[in-house]
Amino acid sequence: MPISPETLTKARDLRDQFAALGAQVVKADVLQPAETLLDLYGEDIRARAYLTADPLRGEMVLRPDFTVPVVQMHMESHADPARYTYAGKVFRKQESDEARANEYVQVGYEVFDGQNPAAADAEVFATIANALAELPVRAITGDIGILTAAVRGLRTTDARKAALLRHIWRPGRFKALLKRFGSDTIPPTRAALLDAADPFEGAGPDIGLRSRAEVAARIAALRADAAAAPIAAEEIALLDAILSLRETTPHVLSALRDIAVDMPAIGDAVAVMQARTDALSKRGVAVEALDFEGSYGRTTLEYYDGFVFGFTAPNRPDLPPIATGGRYDALTAQLGKGRAAPAIGGVIRPDLMLEIA
Repeated sequence: MPISPETLTKARDLRDQFAALGAQVVKADVLQPAETLLDLYGEDIRARAYLTADPLRGEMVLRPDFTVPVVQMHMESHADPARYTYAGKVFRKQESDEARANEYVQVGYEVFDGQNPAAADAEVFATIANALAELPVRAITGDIGILTAAVRGLRTTDARKAALLRHIWRPGRFKALLKRFGSDTIPPTRAALLDAADPFEGAGPDIGLRSRAEVAARIAALRADAAAAPIAAEEIALLDAILSLRETTPHVLSALRDIAVDMPAIGDAVAVMQARTDALSKRGVAVEALDFEGSYGRTTLEYYDGFVFGFTAPNRPDLPPIATGGRYDALTAQLGKGRAAPAIGGVIRPDLMLEIA
């Protein structure tokens, strides 16, 4: 479906509004090198993005969002602090929901500022909220940083924590792993493999892409995992309590402080949330009515690692979020080859703004 002239006009107006706040207007090529996204997200990205082969440039991808190319541009500029805005089409596969567009316009506002992350979080949220102020939307917030801090604080092996962290953005897989790591029961087929003196006996010739050494390493990792003690039920219950939080921000902060008594690993992350809440209040955000969900933001692209937020239209549950955003510090370190530049950004869909106006 072609982009309407009204949507393009609204996108330009929003971009100009953000530019008036001091953001530099930037552009990004529609075709981006696929290698970067594949390195970041693995082969899973093929199910969500449109990839193509260029005879000269190799494998390319239709821009699934602006954040990655904007981060790359910023890391090359070495500017600090910096603000950017942009407007243009993005392309996402929507195989599970045919009603959603696979080509639409995004307008974004990105802030790179490591001096006061809480203030930057509040700035981006308030800027997006102000742009939507006249619309019937509901704001939802979350914090991936609290969940990752909880996982890192578990009394279990580094390998298990790494597996859980890798699947935070896949709630079903995360839940299944947590259940498995909390049990000392091993499936019979796996137990037979691990108990075998020579797992390769009778295996036949090597086939597939993995070498025998790689398979042996995987078996060794499975044996080490089988020998590990289960994650304590009390710790799993605390993780579930964090993920189940659905309340206004002050009530969530109170609940998290109670959880931190038994799970001290989240203490610093809770302090970050308190600082952000104070900064939001200074920006005029009614934090006493601001909703927080412990599991919010876990099904987006996997670069958000802190504060996350979205704006939905309660009267139009059939629509995707009107705007979304979050903090992505780890992504800047990955794309900056170790040099991080703390950052947060948000995007708005002008077509959805027009639909609910």
